[in-house]
Amino acid sequence: MNTPRPIDHAHTHAPSAMAPQGGLRAGLARLAAVAAWLTPHSLLALVHRVALAGIFWMSARTKVEGWFSISDSAYALFRDEYRLPLLPPELAAQMATLAEHVFPLLLVLGLFTRLSALALLGMTLVIQVFVYPDAWPTHLSWAGLMLYLVGRGGGSLALDRALGID
Repeated sequence: MNTPRPIDHAHTHAPSAMAPQGGLRAGLARLAAVAAWLTPHSLLALVHRVALAGIFWMSARTKVEGWFSISDSAYALFRDEYRLPLLPPELAAQMATLAEHVFPLLLVLGLFTRLSALALLGMTLVIQVFVYPDAWPTHLSWAGLMLYLVGRGGGSLALDRALGID
C-alpha cells in the first residue's frame, strides 16, 4: 500500500509571478488578453487622433500671427529653407498652413478621419522627401499613427461613426 509522504515545506515554492501557473505561454496569453481589453480600437484611435492633431496644430500656429494671418517668416521659410519643387513658395506656405489647421481639427472631432490622416500622411511624405530627409525616424512614427487611422478609422468616439460615414 502506498502511503502519502509528508510535504517537505522547506523545498516547496509558491508559484512565481515570472512563471504563472499553466506555464509561460498561458501567462503571456493572459497578459495579452488584458492588454487587448485595456486598449480597444476606439481608445487607440482617439489617442492617435489627438497626438497627430497636436503635432500639426502646433506647427500651424508657428506659421501665423493672430488668428490666421500667415506670417512673413512663414513665407520666408518656404522660400528660403523648404524650397519645394513645382509649387511657388507663397502657395506652398498657404496650403501647408491651411492643411495644418484644418486636418488636426477634423482629427480631434473624428470627422473625415481617414481622409484627414491620409492628407497629413501625404504632407509628411513631402516633408520627408523634399525638406527634412534626415528626420525619417520622426516621420516614420507619425506615419505609423496615420496609417492606423487610414486603415481602421476614427473609432466609436468619432463623429464619423455617429454620422455613419466611417
